Amino acid sequence: MHTGNDIGLIGLGVMGQNLALNIAHQGYTVSVYNRTPEKTTDFIENRVENEQIEGLYDLPAFVESLEKPRRIILMVQAGKAVDLVIESILPYIDEDDLIIDAGNSYYPDTERRLAQLEEQGYLFLGMGVSGGEYGALHGPSIMPGGAEYAYELVEDILIKIAAQTDDGPCCTYVGNGSAGHFVKMVHNGIEYSIMQNTSEAYDLMRSAFDMKAPMISDVFESWNKGELNSYLYEISYKVLREIDIETGKPLVDLILDQAEQKGTGKWTSQSGLDLGVPVPSLSAAVSSRVISHFKNLRVKTADLAAAYNDKVDYTQSMIDDLRDSALFAMFLSFSQGIWLMSAASDAFGYELDLAEVLRIWKGGCIIRAKMLNFLQEIIKEDQTNVNLLLNTKSIQYLESKLDAVNRTLEIARMSRIPMPVLSSALDYYFSASASNLPANFIQAQRDFFGAHTYQRIDKKGVFHTEWEE
Repeated sequence: MHTGNDIGLIGLGVMGQNLALNIAHQGYTVSVYNRTPEKTTDFIENRVENEQIEGLYDLPAFVESLEKPRRIILMVQAGKAVDLVIESILPYIDEDDLIIDAGNSYYPDTERRLAQLEEQGYLFLGMGVSGGEYGALHGPSIMPGGAEYAYELVEDILIKIAAQTDDGPCCTYVGNGSAGHFVKMVHNGIEYSIMQNTSEAYDLMRSAFDMKAPMISDVFESWNKGELNSYLYEISYKVLREIDIETGKPLVDLILDQAEQKGTGKWTSQSGLDLGVPVPSLSAAVSSRVISHFKNLRVKTADLAAAYNDKVDYTQSMIDDLRDSALFAMFLSFSQGIWLMSAASDAFGYELDLAEVLRIWKGGCIIRAKMLNFLQEIIKEDQTNVNLLLNTKSIQYLESKLDAVNRTLEIARMSRIPMPVLSSALDYYFSASASNLPANFIQAQRDFFGAHTYQRIDKKGVFHTEWEE
């Protein structure tokens, strides 16, 4: 017998509102609550039409309105706000009720909350949600992690509200513990890298080739019809076509060149260092956003530095090289993210199925891309191929792009145009495919000044040299 609403949602920002509407559109009854009552009223009066959504104005009534075992989704800002909301609802819920944190929480916070709530008898899921406002309403990519039996309590709803593709719904049980939020964090790190690389391609066309926004838009649109087909290239050509009403100029030309960030890219970079996994392209994208914020410093430095004003008489082959360079960088951005997820799965016992992770990224999410089919094919052949590079098809694909990457970077260097993601992707590939690196020289230096010892290639053991008297 139905004794209450199917699910509850706390946090009525745009993402929360759209997710509640999405759930209701699938035939479920939804209770909603927001700390600010006016936001609940506004949502119910202006956005809810025929959906079975009930607005509640105090937490006891909200909890009481739900069918047992209760399922409660939190769509609030990551950090302290999540802890405060959890603390506020605990007095009113029962053991075996389920709390789902659907925000971009840092995975160590999720591990802590999971342990605390399980100790008290409550169920908890850390759930990544990708797709932005549109995805939340029409079908996002959903990455839930935690106890599998907790996921099963809400699986029917999540499967139905997720984006649907030919490969199935873009939702799966990701893994144990904080797996859902770790995977979403890496998703965002890859997103940072691809976004930075698209901006690098845009900059080369704008600054070196002297192409205007509409022309660059046409290039991105043509790329989006081929191998680079992806959400980020789709929005890129649309962004470049937007005209400012007041000035009649492309809006992108009027936007200040300071990129914001919410922390997930930085967390990905930090996690790579913590787990000893190289993610240079993802880290370069984070650093690029940081550098962009020093606008005044950059302007002053530009006045002192040598200027480059000449334009390149570009050809179609240069545009083709730039496209192949973008494919090269995209592949290796995914490569680094997949390696990081694999290492985390081993370190934290996530038991990730990387092919499944790539599958649920094929629809609804910000990094959905045609390339995911190729990457998934490689992973399915060997799940132990942690960086995708131990595969003949991978190497052949990347080697076929090398000349294009080198030619593109040559133009960029000559034109003083930074391409940190593409440059780091090339160096990452060269390093990862080098049978010998100069790390032997570093070890010799370390032993010289710090007696840190070294190993030899001709015999076993640990050695130290007295380099000088």
